[in-house]
Amino acid sequence: MIRFEHVYQNYNAGSFELTDINFEIEKGEFVFLIGPSGAGKTTILKMILRDMLPKEGSVYVENELISSAGFRDIEKLRQKIGTIFQDFKIVHDKNILENLILSLAILDRKDPKDEALAALKKVGLEKKALFFPVQLSAGELQRLTIARAMTGGRKIILADEPTGNLDPVTSWEIVRLFRHIHQGDTTVVFATHNTDIVNTLKKRVIVIKKGKIIKDSRQGIYTLDQI
Repeated sequence: MIRFEHVYQNYNAGSFELTDINFEIEKGEFVFLIGPSGAGKTTILKMILRDMLPKEGSVYVENELISSAGFRDIEKLRQKIGTIFQDFKIVHDKNILENLILSLAILDRKDPKDEALAALKKVGLEKKALFFPVQLSAGELQRLTIARAMTGGRKIILADEPTGNLDPVTSWEIVRLFRHIHQGDTTVVFATHNTDIVNTLKKRVIVIKKGKIIKDSRQGIYTLDQI
C-alpha cells in the first residue's frame, strides 16, 4: 500500500532531516508515527501526498512510484487520500455542509449532498450542517475534517497531530472516530506526540528520532526515552 525505500531528505546545505527511511504499510493497517517535534513525521506524510519529493530514494503508494519525476497522476493520487491536520484547512465563508460538498466536487460523486450529510452523521455533526466554522468548537472542527477525509471512499487517511490542540476529553472522542474509520479496510497513518493514545490503542508504532527510524514494532508503546 505505502512503501519507503532508502529515502533521504535534506535541508540547509546538506543537513539531513530524513536518513535512510525504510518501511512498508499494508492495506488496512493502523500505524502511529511518533517522535519529538522536528523528527521528520510531517515530512513523511507530505511525501505520501507528494507535497514533497525525497532527495534520494523511492516512495510508493499502491505500487506506484509516486516520487518519480515522471509521475503525472498527482490529482488522482490525492483523491485517494484523506488528510487531517491541526490547522483544519476549512473554508471559513462556507457552512459545514458546503465544505464537505466542495471536497467532493473534485471526485465527481453521484450524490455529493447525500454523501456529505451521511459523513456528518457519522461524526455527530448532522445537526450543525448549516453552521459556519466560526460557530464550532475546536473539537467539532476536527470532527469536520475527519468527515471530509472519510468522504469519497478514500482508503488512506493521513493524520498529522489531529489531537494536538484539543483537550483530553475531546481528544478521546476523536480517537473513537479513528477506531470507527479503521474498522473497515482503511489504512491510517497517525502522527502524534500523545503517549496515552498510542499506549492505549496498541497499534503498530514507528518511532522517528532525528530523521531516523529507531524502532518499528507491532502493538508498540511510546516511552519517555523516545521523546
